[in-house]
Amino acid sequence: MENSPQYLFLASGVNNGEGFWIVGKKHCDENILEDENILDCHRKELIGNESAKDILLAINLNVNNLLNELISKNYLIEKPSKGISFDIPLEILENIFDFWLDIYKNQEAWEACLGLLKIRKRISLKSLIESESLKGNSKKWAIKIETLHSYIPSSLKIEKSNKPMWE
Repeated sequence: MENSPQYLFLASGVNNGEGFWIVGKKHCDENILEDENILDCHRKELIGNESAKDILLAINLNVNNLLNELISKNYLIEKPSKGISFDIPLEILENIFDFWLDIYKNQEAWEACLGLLKIRKRISLKSLIESESLKGNSKKWAIKIETLHSYIPSSLKIEKSNKPMWE
């Protein structure tokens, strides 16, 4: 059961009239669409449980990095009560899902990319790329990871108004 097959999936859903994306895993004998909140499954891959956990961790870290960066830049991003905001386009999530699923097949590449993703949580990789600090495959992967974080919404930024200090 430890490494039993799992479906790693990307789906859209709705909960109390609120739409969301969800990336998750289910046992291979469970139907993803049996969940009453799931509307449509956009990606579904049958893999081992440990692999599914690892890839899910990387996908979630990538999505959280992206959302945190957009929020820090004052973009208006809805926060659904469940899952990932529909403000992130499906194509962006599919690219993130596909990249981490594909890179997992090469252990050396996986470890390098996961390390770069963890660095990307704290700082942009652009300066490392531009400074020639990274070479070869590391540079190639850093560029790809940076690309996975490059989405800018078409919605306007939230303009923060400073309240007077006496209020």
